[in-house]
Amino acid sequence: MNYSYWIKQNEPPKTDLEWNFPEQKSGTVAVIGGSSSAFSATAKIAEYLTSSYPIKNVETYLPNSLRGKVPPMPGINFVPSTESGSIAKSGELNSALLAADFGLFSGELSKNSATTIAAVEAIKGATCPILLARDAVDLVTPEISAIIEGRKLFLLASTAQLQKVFRSLLYPKMILLTQPIMPMVETLHKFTLSYDECTIITYHQGQIIVAGGGKVVTIPLEKTKYSALTFFTGTLPATLLAYNLWNPNLPLDASVSAIFK
Repeated sequence: MNYSYWIKQNEPPKTDLEWNFPEQKSGTVAVIGGSSSAFSATAKIAEYLTSSYPIKNVETYLPNSLRGKVPPMPGINFVPSTESGSIAKSGELNSALLAADFGLFSGELSKNSATTIAAVEAIKGATCPILLARDAVDLVTPEISAIIEGRKLFLLASTAQLQKVFRSLLYPKMILLTQPIMPMVETLHKFTLSYDECTIITYHQGQIIVAGGGKVVTIPLEKTKYSALTFFTGTLPATLLAYNLWNPNLPLDASVSAIFK
């Protein structure tokens, strides 16, 4: 078979996309996450964006249930919460994404139908790119068909999460958690041809995989600073956001560069 769409990347790409970062701070991003029981990862990502990249406004949106529990931090906003303490449907949440140049759902969201509705409605009304990380992927999976087309969508997801996404979309080819890398690459190639505005970043069989627009890049994990654990639990969502914010027409290249950062 012809695997010309498969790029094996063993070193940082030659294109230096950091040249597109502004000299003065610009742009507004919305970091959305947290519930009454957890918010540290969301706060860490927001803090990392503020300290590491020239973003003018990093606005963090947490549920009202955390008011009084969160230490003071710049750009913090509280939006209505459900009775269980997670983010609820609201005009404030919708407006947050309408005002943003990029939206990041950072996770720590209680998995419940009310928060799923809130997230999906806000994303459907947004015009900016959206990145879903950690359990935010699980949250929207039941309604993924409503948001995967019509906007740039980035999924930082495990293969188990992608398996559920494909099932929710009734996609004819399935991902198997134990399959070799080649059929995984082929499936992601075909998937991102069908959903050409969706960029997938995942990890499988010792390889970081970035897929978008029918192209698939594989990066050996040992060539990066990540471990199988920190790839999903660290600040990669923030780095992916920054590189894609200032390279809006190069989602595959920007995401690969972010991984090598």
